[in-house]
Amino acid sequence: MKLQQGQIWKCAGGYVRVVHLERLEVGYKSFKNLKSPEGVHQHTSKKDFCRLLKGAELLPVDKTDAPKKSKVQTAKSETTTTTV
Repeated sequence: MKLQQGQIWKCAGGYVRVVHLERLEVGYKSFKNLKSPEGVHQHTSKKDFCRLLKGAELLPVDKTDAPKKSKVQTAKSETTTTTV
């Protein structure tokens, strides 16, 4: 299982979002409703967090939430070259 910051998992008791990810510790927010900002922040070890996610479903990232690049930014990045 590959954990990343910002992932949302659907568990039996509600939803869990990874807020802060470190080498041995995970900070997460658990809540009942996806649309409600109310929830409880908690910290635990990665091992315990993975046990919590056992049987949980990773929700797909909504592509509409991704930041959009402007045409100017994409044109600049395509024409940039480096010389050695």
